[in-house]
Parts: sequence; C-alpha cells; structure tokens
Amino acid sequence: MNLRDLFTPEAVAANWTEVASNQIPYLGTALFPARKKAGLDLSWIKGSKGLPISLMPSAFDAKATFRDRIGVSKVETEMPFFREGFKIKEKDRQEILRVQDSNDPYLNEVLSRIYDDANDLLAGALVVSERMIMQLLFPTNGQPGIAIKANGVDYTYAYDTDGTWYNTGSGGNYFVLTSTAVWSADSTCDPFANIKTVKDAIRSKTGTEITKLVMNSTTFNYLGKATAVKNRFLSTSGVALGYISDADVKRLFRDTNGVDIIVYDKQYKNESGTTASFVPDNYVAFLPEGAIGSTWYGTTPEEADLRGAGTGAKVAIVNTGIAITQIIDEHPVNINTFASEIVLPSYERMNEVALMKVV
Repeated sequence: MNLRDLFTPEAVAANWTEVASNQIPYLGTALFPARKKAGLDLSWIKGSKGLPISLMPSAFDAKATFRDRIGVSKVETEMPFFREGFKIKEKDRQEILRVQDSNDPYLNEVLSRIYDDANDLLAGALVVSERMIMQLLFPTNGQPGIAIKANGVDYTYAYDTDGTWYNTGSGGNYFVLTSTAVWSADSTCDPFANIKTVKDAIRSKTGTEITKLVMNSTTFNYLGKATAVKNRFLSTSGVALGYISDADVKRLFRDTNGVDIIVYDKQYKNESGTTASFVPDNYVAFLPEGAIGSTWYGTTPEEADLRGAGTGAKVAIVNTGIAITQIIDEHPVNINTFASEIVLPSYERMNEVALMKVV
C-alpha cells in the first residue's frame, strides 16, 4: 500500500469539504466572502472609504521593508503569511505498514487519525481569518485593526488611521454606555432606546439601515433581565411571565427595532493554547445587510512554485486560498504536510458598521 496514494492534498481537501459541510460556518465567512489576488501587495487591500490599510511595524519571513504612508503615494507592504505542518515519521509509517490492503478494517482508523491532523491544520487556518474579521467588528479599544503576535512575528494593521470611526464625541461609530444606562442595570437601562440611537446615527451618516446585531450569550442575557424588555413584552403579549425565552427576546427586538439578533459563541484556542471567544463580552456590533468586506487570499509560495508537474510536491487549494502541500523527505523518510495561507480582510463598509460597549 502506497500511503501517498491514499493521503494526498486532494484527498485532504475533499475530506475537509465533507467534514465542514456538517459544521456551523464561521460568521465571518458570510460577512467577508473569500476572494483571491496575486502576490502580497497590500495597496490592493482597502479599508474605510476605499483607502489602503496602514501597516504598523511587522515581519514576514524576515524583517519587512516599509515605504510611504497613507496619503503620500502608495503603501508598499505585505499581507501576513501563515504556515504550519505535521510529519508522518518513520515510526508512524511502521504502524501504517500493519495495514496489508485497502480492505483491512485497521486502515480506516489509521487514515482517520492522519486526516484529523490535516483537518486540525485547516481549522487553524480558518481561525486566522475569523480572528481578523472579529477584531475588525469588535475593536474593544474603539480603533478597528488587526493585531496578531506569535513566534516572534508581530502583525499590526490599522484600519482607522484618521480616528473618525473611533470619535465618540461627534459622528463616530463607537458608542459607550455609562452609569444607569448600562445593560447590567436591569431596572434603569433601555436597550430599545440605545439601539435606536445607533441606528439613527448610522442612517444619518451613511444612509444605511442597520439590520443585524451580533453579540455573545453573556451580552444577550442582559436583555431578558431588563425591566424595559419585560414591560415591553408584557404590553405586547398581555401575559405576565416570570421568564422570557430567547426566541421571545429576539422577536421583540425584531418587531420594535427592526433588527435580527445573532448570538455568536464560537471559540478557538490562541497561540498559547488558551481558549478564547471570537466575540468579547459586553459588546454589540451593529451591521447592515449583506457583505461588509472581503477576505483576501494571496498566492502562497507553495501555490506559486510547487503546484505543478516535476516539483516533487503535491499541492491542493482549499477555501479559495489555503494551500495544502505534501512533500516527502528521503532521509529520514518522512511525509510532510503543510497548510499555508496569505490572508487579510478588506473593510470597505466600515463606516456603515458600529460598535456599542453596553457594560
């Protein structure tokens, strides 16, 4: 049995498609659809008002070279690059040799473990783009941007270089509730009024109608406890209830404010292995209908230089721009599988999106 014939990048891609079809998709996939471009030139990746995204000190395989800033002529910088892999070592191969033919029942168990490792790489690649998107939607410091630091590499991208999005004093998109207005103040808060304020502000500024609110369960649970929400439910239903269901809360805000509430509780493990949430507690993102940006994938070195006959490597592309590469080392004999991507979101509709800190 030739393992390389069974475990190929194409097979990994097909297996991932089958597995992913049974999973709830990442929210960012719909809000920032995947697109492809050649190379690494960041000047193609746009932020607010179609301007190029400003890159702060960073690194790509070595120290990056920077020239110019926004408003001068052109930003000549690079999209961030990610790569990770695993090996099927000689000892692993001995275990696999126990499988005599394709009908051996042990084969499925062996291949399942191998594909699990490959799927972990792909899942990690998708986490990268989702983290980026959620950092843009939930800038807890009020300044939309992306910051990823690991393995001595520091990527920091600023999307609001002139500070107009953050401006809470006049015409900004970042709102902060204080005192008795915070949503944890059950008896005094008024989420209906808060949502209307933000919707009116974005409509007045851009002409866009906010239709969706994104938050996690911790934030959503404030709504069912608020007196204003309970009173509103009682006045519309005429039924006194000690508990309002999640569906009732969502329906109430849809009828009153014209918004659909999306509760997003997906989690991931960061570089240190700590579990983290994509959506932070106590924040609500206000979104318009449709896509609000794009997830741009560049051409990885594996796709550019190893995809083709005569290279000794096999390469398949998953999700528009994630390259799955298989290379065999002859001494010692190892089968190396890598996932690599060059990815960065654009955020053209940033001015039509708002964030509110509710507690």
